[in-house]
Amino acid sequence: MNAYQDIEEFLGRKRLAVVGVSRDPKGFTRAMFRELLRCGYDAVPVTPNVSEVEGIPTFAHVQDVAPAAEAALLMTKPAVTDAVVRDCAQAGIRSIWMYRGTGAGAVSPAAVDFCRESGARVIAGKCPFMFLNDTHWLHRAHGFCRKLLGRYPR
Repeated sequence: MNAYQDIEEFLGRKRLAVVGVSRDPKGFTRAMFRELLRCGYDAVPVTPNVSEVEGIPTFAHVQDVAPAAEAALLMTKPAVTDAVVRDCAQAGIRSIWMYRGTGAGAVSPAAVDFCRESGARVIAGKCPFMFLNDTHWLHRAHGFCRKLLGRYPR
């Protein structure tokens, strides 16, 4: 399966664990979470030490999510990602997206290797905003520019 097919398969899931959602209502991860909800996803916030996000109860760990999530979007620091992918494996989640906008994002080479070795599909990088239907024009423009530069997944 190629990168674009992995993205389509991930976005075809409906119940998503969204790991690392910020407490800050103005933070990027909160905007991503709200957009997933707006697009009709059953997004479940996974973030310790916070009781709710956007009025939705949170879970401390992916394997605590009930009913279980079908996929996980990780918006964590790379060091945290290493532990979270193991939680995903324990929870039976085999579709994982490690967010990246700038810098390393959530991508950890060790976590990517772990996912692949354990049979999980992993999207290592890229911003989900570029691939969501009916999202803000700025995100679609970003995807279009990546297509022009040959950096859009195929």
